Amino acid sequence: MGYKLAIVGLGGMGGWHYENVTKRIDDIEVIGAYDIREEVHPHIKELGLKCYSSLEELVNDKEVDIVTIATPNDVHKDIAITCMRHGKNVVCEKPVTMNAQELEEIIEVQKETGKLFSVHQNRRWDKDYVIIKKIVEENIIGKPCMIENRVQGSRQAMHGWRAYKINGGGMLLDWGVHLVDQLLCMIDASVVDVYSDLHSIYSEEVDDNLKVMLKFANGVSALIEVATNCFINQSRWHVIGEEGTAVISDWSCNGQIVKLNTEEKMEWADAIVYTEAGPTRTMAPRPSETTINLPLPEVTSDWTDYYKNIVGVLDGKEKLIVKPEECLRAMKVIDAIFESHAKKASVSCNI
Repeated sequence: MGYKLAIVGLGGMGGWHYENVTKRIDDIEVIGAYDIREEVHPHIKELGLKCYSSLEELVNDKEVDIVTIATPNDVHKDIAITCMRHGKNVVCEKPVTMNAQELEEIIEVQKETGKLFSVHQNRRWDKDYVIIKKIVEENIIGKPCMIENRVQGSRQAMHGWRAYKINGGGMLLDWGVHLVDQLLCMIDASVVDVYSDLHSIYSEEVDDNLKVMLKFANGVSALIEVATNCFINQSRWHVIGEEGTAVISDWSCNGQIVKLNTEEKMEWADAIVYTEAGPTRTMAPRPSETTINLPLPEVTSDWTDYYKNIVGVLDGKEKLIVKPEECLRAMKVIDAIFESHAKKASVSCNI
């Protein structure tokens, strides 16, 4: 059985959804789009799609099974609720809402209507993340102590509505929500402490650089960093475990694992080691025979699997991967990050 999809908001991400679904998802056909900007309407028609004149016209189209919402963040809630109450299944771009309370309202309507509701947290399928998740879950470097998850660029600006607070702009809601979601899916423990440092260096209204520290109940600490003014990037991932370290340097997934060689025992010598920084024992390089270098594990991952899962759920063959309750947990962490920034102090929690 095939499903027919309409898109609300045919901008950058809306266009990506159109291209991705049209070219790679055989069981979904994009049949129409609605955009509040009239200048986009000719483009919608050029694509051979129905050009709805209003959201009301779209939700009353009985052909439409699924609606993908790719609008500015501040209108996600109202559009999602309207669509579900008109019998449509909904895929919503991230961040799903402006805050956790708005998502709780959506979840109430989802339960009331019984329609599918999911959030396009596509970066759960990023190859770099899937590799790190495999390293952690398979205990390749032992229990993780510190996980650093960062994205850095040097554009020094944000595009379009993302620069405006009223629309839910800023790097925390744009990129930070992805990094929070990744960590929550990787670490099987509740978040018990949040500390944030948000900066507005080039924006008058929203954050454009941030660092966040999360402490989990199982003792794992995680650093989230998003920067728009970084000209010398650090590693995409840096994970310190009890038995080794894993690094992914960039989006191309260059990196390595260095772990203890359990057959070689590290012995302390009486002599002090002299380094470029002077005499030291603790920070001296380890003898090479006490460690082993491993390549990063091989994984396969594809963003297309998100929509394939939506089809599988509607067919009654699969369970939903990106669940609204998981996204609610992420939004509660986002709320705590904003609270920490406002208070200029860490926030104790149990999320």
